[in-house]
Amino acid sequence: MWQAHTIIHNGQAMPFAEARLHPLSVAVAYGVAVFEGLRAYRNPADGSFSVFRLDEHLARLQQGMKVMRFDAPPTTPVLHAAVREVVRLNAPDEDAYIRVQTQLEALGTLASTGPVGWIAAALPRERSAKFASGLAAGVSSWTRIADNAMPPRIKASANYHASRLANLQAKADGYDTALLLTARGKVSEAASACVFLLRDGVLVTPGKTSDILESVTRDTVLVLAAEAGLVVEQRDVDRTELYVAEEVFVCGTGQELVAITSVDRLPVGDGRPGPVTRQLQAAYEAVVRGTTTAHPEWRTPVR
Repeated sequence: MWQAHTIIHNGQAMPFAEARLHPLSVAVAYGVAVFEGLRAYRNPADGSFSVFRLDEHLARLQQGMKVMRFDAPPTTPVLHAAVREVVRLNAPDEDAYIRVQTQLEALGTLASTGPVGWIAAALPRERSAKFASGLAAGVSSWTRIADNAMPPRIKASANYHASRLANLQAKADGYDTALLLTARGKVSEAASACVFLLRDGVLVTPGKTSDILESVTRDTVLVLAAEAGLVVEQRDVDRTELYVAEEVFVCGTGQELVAITSVDRLPVGDGRPGPVTRQLQAAYEAVVRGTTTAHPEWRTPVR
C-alpha cells in the first residue's frame, strides 16, 4: 500500500512527518477545528483520479467555520487547489482518503477566533473488512449530540468525541459499530455514518432534524435511490424499526456504503446484505470511480 509523504500546511508543501502544532494551541487544548473527509478515487480503466463531490464538501466546511466564528479562514478556491495538489504530490497508486482541516493554531482561550491555520492531507485508507459481508451494530446507550449543544450538522472535531465513546462501547460489547438515538429516543445515525433502512419496500432515512450530519454521501444515496426508482422517505425513525426492517445500511465518506446485517444481535432480514443495498452499493461505486457517465459534475479530476 502506498504511503503519504507530503502534506500541505498553510499553503506550504512539506514532509508529512514534519507537520506540527503547539500542544497548547487552541486546536489541541480545546479541540477547536473543523474538517472534511473526502476521497479521491482511481478509475480502473485509465488510472486517473478524481475527487468526489469536492465542491459540496468545501461548501460545508465554510458553513462549519462560520458557525465556529473563525476569523479570516482560507477561501474555497485556495482549498480546492490544495486538495487536488496534495493528491498529485503524493502520487497514490490506489484510492486516497483526503482530510482538509482548519484549526486555531496559536495559544489562546475558548473565546479565541483566530488565527486560523489549515492543512490538506492525502492518506491511504482501506475499506472495512466487512464491506461485502456487512456489519453487526448495537444501539448505544450514549445519546447523539443535539443541535443546541454541539451542532452535529457541522464537522467540528470535538463533535466526534460522542461517536468515539459510542464506538468504544460497541467494540467492548462485541459489535462492529454503534447506532445512536437522539435525546427524543429516535434513530439519529451511526458513529460517523448516516443510516438508511428498507421498510415495506420504502427506503427510509432519519431527517435533518434528527441531529444528523448533513452528509454529502447521504445526499448522494438519496439522488441515486430516486434515479433507481425507489420510494424514499426522510422522517423520524423508531429504534424498533431497525429490528423489523428488511435491510439496513450506513453510508459516509469513510464507511462508503456498507450493510448492517444485525442490530442488537437480531438479524436484519436474512442476516445478509440485501438486494437494494447491493444495488445502491454498485451504483455508488460506479459514480465515484467514473465508470458511468452519470453525474460528471460530482467528480473533480486530478491532473
